[in-house]
Amino acid sequence: MGAVEAMKYAFDKNILIIPGIEVLTKSGDVIGVNVRKVIPDGLTAEETIKSIRKQGGIAVIPHPFDRPTNFWGGKNEMKNLRPDAIEIFNASAILPYANRRARKFLEETGFAFTAGSDAHKTQYVGWGYLEFPGKLNSEKDVVEAIMEKRGKAGGRKLRSWQVLRNGFGADVKKIARYYLFKRKNKKDKV
Repeated sequence: MGAVEAMKYAFDKNILIIPGIEVLTKSGDVIGVNVRKVIPDGLTAEETIKSIRKQGGIAVIPHPFDRPTNFWGGKNEMKNLRPDAIEIFNASAILPYANRRARKFLEETGFAFTAGSDAHKTQYVGWGYLEFPGKLNSEKDVVEAIMEKRGKAGGRKLRSWQVLRNGFGADVKKIARYYLFKRKNKKDKV
């Protein structure tokens, strides 16, 4: 996990590192914030969310409306799953309307929210962020602030060429995995 390296780096600095994980479920991605143990890909979204919460983390649906990596189950499944939060700003979103649709969905549901860079390269870290008033001293403080909706999502969107440079190779592999999961899930349902 990259969080371990980041924690080592931040050990003697004034930087708070919150470990997390992005898991590919049968319905799309789910992020676990404040998660320290690996959760395997391929579980249902419900199983993944339970695993995240069991570790004391919060479950976030990232880039819910950004094809081809959106949450396949759509709005109804997200509402039924009751994730702890949804991502309303993703600096690396491919589709221009993806972040607007996420904010609109937030208004409909009242979920807590996050924002992020989805950075695969260091130069794009910090392009998307969640800003909080005051000082947060621990992972617990950050989780509480997210759940209490005290943050303000901000940042700037990467341009198309930057999205490609940010991690096109990683995205191609991820997209291939999505379609393999989708095809397998269709066969399982028949």
